[in-house]
Order: sequence, then C-alpha cells, then structure tokens
Amino acid sequence: MKIKIILIAIIATILMACRGGGVTDTRSFIPGTYVNYAEGDYSVAYDTLIIQPMSEQNSSYRIYRKTAYQRKENGKLMKLQRENEQWVALYNEETKSMQEVKRGKIITIYPDAGRILVANREYTKLTNKN
Repeated sequence: MKIKIILIAIIATILMACRGGGVTDTRSFIPGTYVNYAEGDYSVAYDTLIIQPMSEQNSSYRIYRKTAYQRKENGKLMKLQRENEQWVALYNEETKSMQEVKRGKIITIYPDAGRILVANREYTKLTNKN
C-alpha cells in the first residue's frame, strides 16, 4: 500500500512539473532580440524585433521593430532605408502565442527551436554568449 501511495505521489509531482514547466519555459523564452533576413528579386531586408515585458504582473509585451532594407534596380542595391515601429502584444496562455494589438498579427512562439513566427516571417532568437 505504501508503495502505491509513493508511486502516485511521484507521478503526480512529475505531471505537475511538466504542466507548469511548459508555460514558464514559453513565457521566459519570449523576452529577447530576434532577427530575420529576407532577399528577393526587388529588395533585401534586415528585420530585428526586441521584445520586452511591459510588467511582470500581466501578459503584455512591448515589441520594437527595426527594419533596414535596400531596393534593387537592375540587380544593383540602392540606398539603405530604415524604419522603426513599436507594437504592443498580449500573450495567450492557452495557445502559447501572442497577438499584436493594433493590427491583430499572431506571433507564434517556438522555444525549443529558438524561433518565433510573425504571420509568415520567421525570426531567430539571438542568444547571449558569456
């Protein structure tokens, strides 16, 4: 009987750790700097997202988007252009994704792969190497 109780306690502890760990891992993964590079026939773009929590108590994040791009004309790169934006996004515990408030963009989070997906654009998280 004691063995059954101990076994049930161990299984319950493991299940609770796994269930709680996923949410913590996803939320702790979110803050950071993410980059994307895209090249096409008509332009080259460098995109950076810096994601920071707005407060520890709620699920809102401020996202700074910095974009640099160069148009191509006749195969030649033109002058570098820059744009900056600020977004606010809300994290959803159930879907483990965020939604940008103004335009409704969905930000899907993949902590195991070290990436996020904003609409169709994939960003890779930069890691600190100390």
